[in-house]
Order: sequence, then structure tokens, then C-alpha cells
Amino acid sequence: MTGSSRSAKDFFRPLAVGAPSPLTEIPARPSRAIHFFDPSNEKMAAKIPAMVGTVDVLLGNLEDAVKADNKLAAREGLVKIAKATDFGPTQLWTRINSLDSPWVLDDLTTLVPAIGGKLDVIMVPKVQGAEDIHYVDRLLAQLEAKAGLDRPILIHAILETARGVANVEEICGASPRMQGLSLGPADLAADRRMKTTRVGGGHPGYLVREDPPRVDGTANLEAHRATYQQDLWHYTIARMVDACAMHGIYPYYGPFGDIADVVACEDQFRNAFLLGCVGTWSLHPKQIAIANRVFSPSVEDILHARRVVAAMGDGTGAVMLDGKMEDDASLKQCLVMVRLAEELAAIDPELKKQYDAITVDEEA
Repeated sequence: MTGSSRSAKDFFRPLAVGAPSPLTEIPARPSRAIHFFDPSNEKMAAKIPAMVGTVDVLLGNLEDAVKADNKLAAREGLVKIAKATDFGPTQLWTRINSLDSPWVLDDLTTLVPAIGGKLDVIMVPKVQGAEDIHYVDRLLAQLEAKAGLDRPILIHAILETARGVANVEEICGASPRMQGLSLGPADLAADRRMKTTRVGGGHPGYLVREDPPRVDGTANLEAHRATYQQDLWHYTIARMVDACAMHGIYPYYGPFGDIADVVACEDQFRNAFLLGCVGTWSLHPKQIAIANRVFSPSVEDILHARRVVAAMGDGTGAVMLDGKMEDDASLKQCLVMVRLAEELAAIDPELKKQYDAITVDEEA
């Protein structure tokens, strides 16, 4: 509740008369890939019904990638798509225009009455602090009450400015609607005056170099020395993960701009997954498959996790498993994996088949 003057008693009360009650816990719905599409692009929009069930989240984008002349068409296109499509297990999100734009108010006052019952999450770009979330929070409550919605639409913030990163904890705790955060590396790089023009990923200039070899105690500075490229986004992702975990919401990696470089894309996604992110953005269908693979625990990891859970019993003490000590901390780590596998298996038949086979193997 950082940054809010409301008391704890008031925090989970609706901000408008007749609005649905805020959630006390954000559901852990799988969202490995948030696939962006332009609702004003008729060719792209026509593919959306066939994508239902193949991706965890479909997001109708109204912001930066949509030209000013197409803003109205994108908004109307999203309404049309949402009304005509049964999304089944796939979530429907939208990214509205920034709060300092001339389009954002019409985005909200159009979408909530028209398709609020189908919208799961509204992504808010360039969030600077809790005040931005408070504004959207109150407006959504008023619109939900007017539309007679029975569940609150959640808010997802994008970290795209230095101030947003500096205020990340208060942003996460600004509203019960907060679902999660995404990293916006391109805008954040510009705001920080970082010297990279890449959209996500590493940079060959950001590296460490091994020490020179020494001969008779003297460093040979002319010798070849290996270099190792570093991750420009490690600090920001780690800080974002901590803030989200603290407030019970979910962190995501954002866009990886080099669509052709699927190897580096997978590496970046996996770094984010290992650090604690639950998903990422997809800018092209080929990135969906990468995200689904990376943000799903491997069969080997789930086999090990289940073995630790079975061996630990009530969770106290320690056991030796394959020559390694496993204790209560190990159990907590493994339960994270097991629970994620259960959530993913509930929506992904192929993963369910793979994870269920582990149980058969264990019992055999």
C-alpha cells in the first residue's frame, strides 16, 4: 500500500459505488507469451481466432506500434475482435495509449463498456509512479460500475523510465488491481541515456575481460584474453522481480526486437525465467514457441522437483538425493516448479502429457 493514503481497511473496497470488489490475491494464470497484435491490421486481426489456445495471452496493442492515423481503427478493431471471438483458455489483454496522450481517455471509456467483460488485463505504458496507477484505478472502477461488470479488470504496468524503476515498489503496491510488471527496454534505454539502440538483449560492448596471463610474475598484456558479454538488463529485471514478489504480483520480460535471432532471443528469455519472470512478450509468432518452451519447466526439472518433494516428507530436516543435500529451502524451490507445472498442464495438453508421464515413470 506504499504511496497510498488509504487505510488497510479501505484498500480492498471498491473505488466507485457499484464497482466489483477488488481481488485480495492475483490469480496465477499462465502467461508465458503475451502476443502483441495490431487490431487495425485486418490481415493480422483475421488470424486471431485461430491463435486462441496456442498462446496464453493475446494483446490488442493500441500504443506505440500503431500510427496516430490508425488509433481509432485499432480501438474499434479490438472491440470488434473481442465481441466476435471466444477466447477460451487464452487471456485477452490490451495495451492502452500512454497517460499523457490524447487517446488514452477514449481507449478506456470505449473498451470497458464495450468489452470489459472479456478484458482480463489493461497494460499501462510508461508508468512513472503510484499516481499513474491511482488514476487508472479510479477511472476503471467508475467505468466498471457504469457497465455493471462483476469482476475487476487488472492493471499491468510497463517500466520504461528511470523514474518508474526508482518507484517500482510503490507502483507494485499502488492498487489491488496490480497484476504485474513488464520491462520496456527500448524506452528505458533512451530515458536512461544508455548507449544502445537494441530492443532488449545484450551488447557486445558491455563485457568483462579475463586477467592477462602472468609469466614469471609479470602480466603479459599482449596475450589473447577471453571476453564475456554481459546482460544490460540484469539489474532492472532482478529489481522488478523482487518488487513483484514482495507484492504478490508477476514480473515479465518485455520485447526482444531482433526477430531473426531466435538463439539470442531464447537466451534472453531464459535469463528472465531463471531470475523469476513468469513470461515475456511475443512480437512474432515464432517467438511464441520460444516463450512457451522457455517459461515451462523441463521434464527433467519436474522429475527432480517431484523426487525432492517425495523425499522431504513433512518438509523438515534434510535428505541426501543423488549425492546432494536437500532441505526445507530446496523443498520450497521445488514446490515453485511443481505448482507451475500443474498450472501449465491445466491449459497445455502437450505439457500435461509430458508431465503426467513423469508420474507413470516414478510409479513403474
